[in-house]
Amino acid sequence: MKRLRIALLALLTGCQVMHETPRSFSSITLPWGFGFTVPDCMDAWVEWAGAEDMQGRYLRLAGGVPAYNCSPTSNDEQARGWQGVGGSGMGLSGYDLPKRFYVRWQSIVEQKTYKAWVDFPEEARTLLQLSDTTRCPATPEDDPIGMAINMGLAPGGMIVVWVRDPCLKPIEVARAQAEEEPLGPYQGESGGEYYFQEEASKRYIERFGIPYGSW
Repeated sequence: MKRLRIALLALLTGCQVMHETPRSFSSITLPWGFGFTVPDCMDAWVEWAGAEDMQGRYLRLAGGVPAYNCSPTSNDEQARGWQGVGGSGMGLSGYDLPKRFYVRWQSIVEQKTYKAWVDFPEEARTLLQLSDTTRCPATPEDDPIGMAINMGLAPGGMIVVWVRDPCLKPIEVARAQAEEEPLGPYQGESGGEYYFQEEASKRYIERFGIPYGSW
């Protein structure tokens, strides 16, 4: 959180603010975007995802297969670390900013299912508000980018959350360790069957393995 506070302070003092009086969080109902990402070649399937907003309302978030890249013929261990943060995915409107998220997903490369609640800190909501009301100093002619959140899901149950600053740079705002779902995939309704794994992912893991600890 120290790095997040430093980044936030820099933005507050260095960016061109469009609104003199920031809106209160409880009054925000403008759209915010949310999307998932996974490390390259680390296949995953999001079974269920949702959020609680600052007014205590719950909303469903999109699931499915997060987009990723995988080149099984490359000599680089492209799955090590986060090579990039995806787009904001689905857009949501009519809700306040998020207070926390829930996610349950299959780590297909491990044949494990994870679940977790992830708190969304106040500093992250402030940064979202800045991105919606502030122009990037490098491109002052452009409109603010809006509010975008991305959640990364990695083998071992690691979760990382980013928001975009006014210049589209992803800033890490939260990190959590998920627990294994004892019922397994689809909460036991699939007889232990996981979502299928892409061949490129299989070949990559046969060659390089899973780089635990790099996320």
